[in-house]
Amino acid sequence: MDQLQKMMIGNGLLVILVAMFAGFMLMFHLIGGLEIWPGTILPLHIYGTSDGWVRAHSGGSMNGLLVIVVALALPKLNLSPLMQKLTAYGFLYVAWSFTLFYWLGNAAGNRGLTLGDSQLGHTDLISVLAFLPGLPSVVIVVVLLAIAAKSVLTSRAK
Repeated sequence: MDQLQKMMIGNGLLVILVAMFAGFMLMFHLIGGLEIWPGTILPLHIYGTSDGWVRAHSGGSMNGLLVIVVALALPKLNLSPLMQKLTAYGFLYVAWSFTLFYWLGNAAGNRGLTLGDSQLGHTDLISVLAFLPGLPSVVIVVVLLAIAAKSVLTSRAK
C-alpha cells in the first residue's frame, strides 16, 4: 500500500503542477502576453478563453488534491489489495484524463463536451480528443468514490 500511496501523491502533485501552468496561461491570456519589464508586455497568443484557463487551473488543482486525499485515506479504506490498486489507478486515470480534457477542451470548438456539434460550437478533432479520454472518468470517479465511502461507512470500528 505504501507504494500505491507514494505513486498517487507524486501524480497528484504533478497534476497540480500542470494546473499551476494553466494559471500562467490564464495570466498570459488576461494581460495579452508576458510582462518582461513593468509596463512592457511581450505579446503572446494564448489559445482558448480566460474562463477555460480558470477551469484548467482550479479544476486541475482540485483533481490533484483529490488524488492526494484518497492516497492518504487509502489505509483507512477497508478494501482488498486488488480494490486498493483499482482505486489508486482509477483515480490517477481520472485526474490525468480530466487534465487533458481541460487543456484540449479550451482549444476545442465545442469545449470537448460532445462528440458532435452543440450549442457550444462545432465539433472538431480536438473536441473528440478532449471528450473521449474523459468520458469513462465521469463514471469511474463516481463509482470509486461510492466504493470508498461504502468501505469506510460499513466497516466495523477497530
